[in-house]
Amino acid sequence: MTQLTIFGLKNCDTCRKALKWFHEAGIEATLHDFRKDGLDRAQISHWIEVLGADGLINKRGTTWRGLSEDIKSGLNEDAAVNLILENPALIKRPVVEIEGRVYVGFTPEMKAAVTG
Repeated sequence: MTQLTIFGLKNCDTCRKALKWFHEAGIEATLHDFRKDGLDRAQISHWIEVLGADGLINKRGTTWRGLSEDIKSGLNEDAAVNLILENPALIKRPVVEIEGRVYVGFTPEMKAAVTG
């Protein structure tokens, strides 16, 4: 049986939907809650390196909309890592790493990568 970790938030509907789908597909998946379990700088840096800041940061959420324009306009990779460490809810969810690839969102591409 395949086992993987879903990075997200326990109260996120999309994360819960993904966990349910994995379990129904016979895939053992656990949730790493950003807020409860934390995140580390190296992991966030890796995700930004692979996806880019725009690919990882949810710019449609209330957390992003609540940021000042100065913060939003001055966002480079280092600033993005720091911002995410301070505001983990900024990350698009869920994030799943499969065989060295990083997937964001509960997408058909991610489902295909998981099921082979």
